[in-house]
Amino acid sequence: MQKPIVVVGSINLDLVARADHIPQVGETVIGRSFNTFFGGKGANQAVAAAKLGYAVSMVGNVGTDAFGAQLRKGLSDAGVDTTHVNTVENSSGTALITIGSRGENSIVVVPGANGDLTPKLLENAKPILQGAGFILAQLEIPLETVEYLSQFAERHSVPFMLDPAPACELPDSLLRRLSWITPNETETQQLLRSRSMNQTLTRDEAADELLALGVQNVLLKLGSRGCLIAQPSKPKELIPAFAVEAVDTTAAGDAFNAGLAVGFLRRSSVHASAIFASAVAALSVTRAGAQPSMPSADEVEQFLRKQSSTSNRG
Repeated sequence: MQKPIVVVGSINLDLVARADHIPQVGETVIGRSFNTFFGGKGANQAVAAAKLGYAVSMVGNVGTDAFGAQLRKGLSDAGVDTTHVNTVENSSGTALITIGSRGENSIVVVPGANGDLTPKLLENAKPILQGAGFILAQLEIPLETVEYLSQFAERHSVPFMLDPAPACELPDSLLRRLSWITPNETETQQLLRSRSMNQTLTRDEAADELLALGVQNVLLKLGSRGCLIAQPSKPKELIPAFAVEAVDTTAAGDAFNAGLAVGFLRRSSVHASAIFASAVAALSVTRAGAQPSMPSADEVEQFLRKQSSTSNRG
C-alpha cells in the first residue's frame, strides 16, 4: 500500500498583479493584469504531488471567510485529501504577489488562519502523520508547530523535509531532526546569518555548515543554475537546471520539493529524484499561477524524454 505524502503548511489565496517591472520602494507602476489563484507553500506542494499521481493529505487551516470554502474545494478538486484541513475563526491566508516581465516576483504573505495552526490542532492528524511516507513542511505556519512535527517524525521514523521559507534562524535541535532541508540561496544566508557572523558563505560552505549543524541531507536550490546536493561523507553534486522560458517563478520551489518527495517515494536515487524534481520545477515556471502551473506525471516524463533526446543529438 502506498504511504501518502502528508503536507503540513499554509493554504492561501494568491492575489497576483503583473507589471513591466517590480516597483521599487515608493514607486507606483501600472499593472498589465490581475488574477487570483489558490496558493500557499503548503497547498502548492500538496497539489503538485497530487498532480504527479501520488496520494497526498493536507494538514492546515482555512478561515471562516468566503475564501475558506473555495480553498478547501480547490485542494479537493486537485486530488488532495482535505480531511485534516481545519476551519478556524480568522481570515484565510493571502499572498500579494507582483510579477515582472521576466517572471521574477516579490511576495508579501498575510498568514491569517495559517498562523493558528498550533500543535494542538494536529492531534486528530496523528494517525495520517504516523503512516506518512514523507512529511513536508514550510515556515508559513508557526515555528512551534514545525518543531513539534520534527519531533513527531523522528519519534515515528518518518522522513521529514523542511522548505525553510520564509527564512528565519532555526534552533539547532530542529535542524538535527531534519531528513532534508531545501533552502534557496537567499534563505541559506538568512538561516546561517548569525552563525557565519554576517559573512556571505559560498554555496559549498553553506552546505557544509548545515551538515555540521546536524541536518541529515542538504539540497540548495540555485534557481536557473540548478541545485546542489550535500550529504555526509559523500562528494557534493551539482544538478544543472533545465533551460526553459520562464513565465512565472512563484511556485517553482514548491514544485521542486513535491517532485523530490515523489521521486524518493518511488525509490529513485537521490540523483534521479533531483533531476525529476528539476523537471517538475522547470515545467511549472512556463505557466502562470501557482497551483495551475503544476505539471502531471505524464508531462514530466514527456519533458524528460524530450530533454534526453535533445541531449543525445548534441
